[in-house]
Amino acid sequence: MPRSALTREEVLDTAADLVRQHGPDALTMRGLAAKLGTAVTSIYWHIGNRESLLDALVERTVQEMGAIRPTGRTPATRIVSVARQLRDELRARPHLIAMVHERGLTERMFLPAQRALVHEMHSAGLRGARAAEAVRAVQFQIVGFVLVERNRDRAPEQSPRGEKLWSTGTAERDTGLARALGRPANPEKLFVVSVRALVDSLLSRGTDGNRAAVAKKE
Repeated sequence: MPRSALTREEVLDTAADLVRQHGPDALTMRGLAAKLGTAVTSIYWHIGNRESLLDALVERTVQEMGAIRPTGRTPATRIVSVARQLRDELRARPHLIAMVHERGLTERMFLPAQRALVHEMHSAGLRGARAAEAVRAVQFQIVGFVLVERNRDRAPEQSPRGEKLWSTGTAERDTGLARALGRPANPEKLFVVSVRALVDSLLSRGTDGNRAAVAKKE
C-alpha cells in the first residue's frame, strides 16, 4: 500500500543514494518509487519528471559542495584542510559530480572552495595574478589527484604490485627506495604530502614578494 507521508528531501536523499551507488542510468522513476515504497505519481507531485529530479540532485550537490570550511592556525594548514575536504567530497559522489559537469555547473560548484582558498592566499600575502595562479594550482592538483585515484580504483589491473617492478637494480641500488616503492601507496598520506609541498612553494613566493616590496621602500 502506497505510503502517504513523503517529503521532497526524502525523495532526493534516496535518489542521490541510488546515483552514488549505481550511476544516473540506474535512476528510474519506477525503481525510485519501489525503493521509497510509494507510487510514481507521488514522486511526480514532489519533484516532477526524471529530468527535474536530476536537476534537483545537481543543484543540491552544488549546494553541498559549498559547505567546505578551512581549519587550522596558519594559511598553509587551512589551505591543505580545504584541499582534503574537497578531495573527500569529490571522491564521495563521483556520479553526481559528473552530472554537475554535464550541466555546465562545474565552475559554480568549485566557487565556494575557490573563495576559501583566495582568503587564505591573501592571508599569506599573495595578491593579484599570483594569488589566482596559486588558487588554480591547488584546485588542479586536487582534481588531478582524484582522477588518478578513480582510474586506479576502476582498473586495478593497470597498477601491478610494486614488488614486481622495483628491485635494487631498478631503483639505482637504493634498497630503501626499492622497498618503499614496492609497498602499496598510501593515497591519503601522498595527497597531503604533495599538496603541502605545492602550498609551501606557492606561499613562499608571497613571502619573497613582501620582502622585495619592503626592500624597495627602504
